[in-house]
Amino acid sequence: MASLNVGSLGEYIREQRRNAQYSLRQLAEAAGVSNPYLSQIERGLRKPSAEILQQIAKALRISAETLYVQAGILEERRNEGHELRASILADPLITERQKQALLAVYDAFLKENAASAPDPAPSPTADGAATQHTHREDR
Repeated sequence: MASLNVGSLGEYIREQRRNAQYSLRQLAEAAGVSNPYLSQIERGLRKPSAEILQQIAKALRISAETLYVQAGILEERRNEGHELRASILADPLITERQKQALLAVYDAFLKENAASAPDPAPSPTADGAATQHTHREDR
C-alpha cells in the first residue's frame, strides 16, 4: 500500500473543495457520501474506493483521473501538462466553468498536435482509434 498516498489525496480534495467554495457538508451531499466519511478522507484516515473518488470528482467538477493519480490508483499518463492542469484547477481567481474551458482548449491543442505529429509506431487504423481521449464533459 505504499503507492496509496491517502494524506496528500485528502489534502488535495480539501483544497479543491475550498477552491470550489463548498463546505464539507455541501460536498458530501453533492458527492452522495456521508459528512463524517468525507471528513475522514480529507484527514487521510480513510482510503476511498475508485467509485467514491469518481463521485467526489464529479461533485467538484474535476476529472476523476486527477483524483486517481493523486490516490496512486492510476499512473500519470503524461508528465507534461499535469502541473498545468493542477495549477488551473487550483486557481481561486477563476470560476469552475472557466477552468473547464481552459482545460478543454488545452486538450484540443494536444489533440491537434498529436494528429500532426509523426506516429512512432504504425497504427492499425487511420482514424486514431488507438489514441485515448481523456476529456469528459460531465454536467
